[in-house]
Amino acid sequence: MDLSNHPVLIVMAIAVVSSLLAEIRLGTVPVPVVVWEIVFGIALGPQVLGFVRTDKLLEWLGRVVGLSALVFMAGMDLDLQKIKGRPLSLAVRGWTVSLALAVSIAGLLHLLPSVHAPIIVGLALTTTALGTFLPILCDSGKLDSKFGSFVVAAGAAGEFGPVIVVSLLLTPVFGAWQEAALTLGFVAIAFAAARIALGLRPPKFLALLERGMHSSTQLPVCISLLLLASFDVLSERIGLEAVFGAFAAGMVVGLTNRGEANRLFREKMEAICFGFFVPFFFVMSGINLDLRSLLQSPQSMLLLPVFLEFFLVVRGTPVFLYRKDVAREERWPFALYSATASPMVVAIASIGVRTGHMRSDVAAALVGAGLLSVLLFPSMAGSLLSRGARAAPTSN
Repeated sequence: MDLSNHPVLIVMAIAVVSSLLAEIRLGTVPVPVVVWEIVFGIALGPQVLGFVRTDKLLEWLGRVVGLSALVFMAGMDLDLQKIKGRPLSLAVRGWTVSLALAVSIAGLLHLLPSVHAPIIVGLALTTTALGTFLPILCDSGKLDSKFGSFVVAAGAAGEFGPVIVVSLLLTPVFGAWQEAALTLGFVAIAFAAARIALGLRPPKFLALLERGMHSSTQLPVCISLLLLASFDVLSERIGLEAVFGAFAAGMVVGLTNRGEANRLFREKMEAICFGFFVPFFFVMSGINLDLRSLLQSPQSMLLLPVFLEFFLVVRGTPVFLYRKDVAREERWPFALYSATASPMVVAIASIGVRTGHMRSDVAAALVGAGLLSVLLFPSMAGSLLSRGARAAPTSN
């Protein structure tokens, strides 16, 4: 049987094998499942072993459905009650510092003859993959800690800020002022949806949802997925990136489903998104990495470690704002989590290539550096946190 004709089978097999490998510790910390999925995507993709050939269905599942599901869960797990106040204000200030650093670095890169997209590169450097390391924090028990609240807030700023700027500057369908007005209108719709969901809770409707949760209809899950699809379409129609709508939909659903009473619902959403949809995105990220452009260009090979270092500098430097809030041994892990590049890097680089502002080999170096940050930084952060936890009892 030619397995290349069954890409869904291969992706699901990768998801299972990656989950098993994630249980194996390399040193002191398990390698996150997303790392294995990206590695297998690269290895089995058309540029290495050729077991998986991309088609329209697989591309749609990865770039649209998988990415939307990942960002949706990031929005759903974002508890504004936990990060409001100092965590959120520091996160906004930190991302502003990152944006200033990114603009400065982009200006320097503009002096290089082959890097002609300073805005695109700068925006990519300000991203943070909240959806990528959120499950890692959850599995390690750090999500509900003080450290977790500051990291999640910083990740939310790094996830949400670039999406807004990209939607306004790089993919505008209308004029700048119209785009800004439409963005504010979309935010107002999201807030209105949340208020309606929180305020209108007639007993009969709640009973219907409860029955649906335990029947084959799965009504609450279907409503949530409908909201996700609706916000995706709405955001695209007004010229925003689809992930903007996915994040907003996740926040609305998350606000209305807090507490232990809704634990079963959240577990079902996690099972659907992380168990099926999200692996397509990470596997496709590995498959779509343009290795040929990267390996055949000496300049791209040189840019790869440079971009990787810039990710750490741009998103890691704001850690100095947290010196009163984050313990000394947690600052490097904080910087590494913040510097884990968001999937938006792939979208931003694609926009650059599509509009002719960025060469494909430079885009490959940028995407490759983003993927390397996902491969390396969360594992390094987890290792440092584990080492600090073991050292704490000794020092006491």
